[in-house]
Amino acid sequence: MKILMLSDVYFPRVNGVSTSMQTFRRELRQLGHEIWIVAPQYPQASPEADGIERVASCRVLFDPEDRLMRPRALARRLAVLKSQQFDLIHIQTPFVAHYAGLRLARRLRVPCIETYHTFFEEYLFHYLPCLPKRVWRAATRRFSRRQCNQLDGLVAPSQAMREVLAGYGVRTRIRVIPTGMPSEAFADGDGAAFRARHAIRRDQPVLVIVGRVAFEKNIDFLLRVTAELQRTTHPQIVLLIAGEGPAKARLQRLGTDLGIEKNLRFLGYLARGPELNSCYQAGDAFVFASRTETQGLVVLEAMSLGVPVVSTAVMGTRDIVAPERGALVAEENVEHFAARARRVLDDAELRRRLGEEGRRYAREWAAQGPARELLEFYREVIAS
Repeated sequence: MKILMLSDVYFPRVNGVSTSMQTFRRELRQLGHEIWIVAPQYPQASPEADGIERVASCRVLFDPEDRLMRPRALARRLAVLKSQQFDLIHIQTPFVAHYAGLRLARRLRVPCIETYHTFFEEYLFHYLPCLPKRVWRAATRRFSRRQCNQLDGLVAPSQAMREVLAGYGVRTRIRVIPTGMPSEAFADGDGAAFRARHAIRRDQPVLVIVGRVAFEKNIDFLLRVTAELQRTTHPQIVLLIAGEGPAKARLQRLGTDLGIEKNLRFLGYLARGPELNSCYQAGDAFVFASRTETQGLVVLEAMSLGVPVVSTAVMGTRDIVAPERGALVAEENVEHFAARARRVLDDAELRRRLGEEGRRYAREWAAQGPARELLEFYREVIAS
């Protein structure tokens, strides 16, 4: 089978969409299928593998990390790729890629599906605050319903996202297929060495958050939790924040306002592999409180490395943490969340048990299973 994945984002831009595409591509290729990717060109040089096509792009005004593929350049590239005789087009994002992918699929007379990666209803108003939140929500729901109903199939990364799309009035067939965990996610790093490099003592309590430092990730709530722990029981606590994004400056100001600037470490992007895994394992607990995750891969990554998780169970993270295997579920309430984190920080036996549970649980999410489910969905859509 030959599949074209079309996306408005891909590495070196680090986010869940890029990770999902890379994981599924690798697993599907190992199963003997040919997977092509068309994505924007970025200013940063990035070594390319065969089958990854880059398209000239320009900056996105409200989000300088991202790029917008130039429609004419994309049309020229897709015109060349028409000869490849793809069996199916798999769109990954709802912008330029969505409309170009639909046009190409109709011209080739092949099915077109899309993965709904991002909960835009709780996203856009952070970046375009010119309209009230309720207006953005209503517009996003109409936009998503119209786009999704143009497709032959839709992938939702979690049951919660499927429920949201059904509530929008999406009639297209939907299959829940989470992104699995690649094998390298289970490779231990060196948490002790990571602490030493960042002047953190072995006996200091450490919380970790990994991901895009964006407004919708609710990291400001985790700073307030850290301030509560610093004020009450753990004055030497450290919160490691690995990632970059538009909310960084505001979070740094909030840290100063809360009096915890010395308790925070903004680490920037860390390369996947030993350095990032070491960052996870430098923590006594991984903390997460995003309201917008369609899955929450970083929660699984922490579990795969034996790091206890304290998280809210909202949207996609609900599917992961609700069983409370390797995790304690907390409310989005500073005192309640801090109490759950305090339990983990103060109880070595609990940390050990949650870490072991999390490793076993994460292996149940290994990437081979979801890749086979996606392949079966491809075949189902093609056959229909």
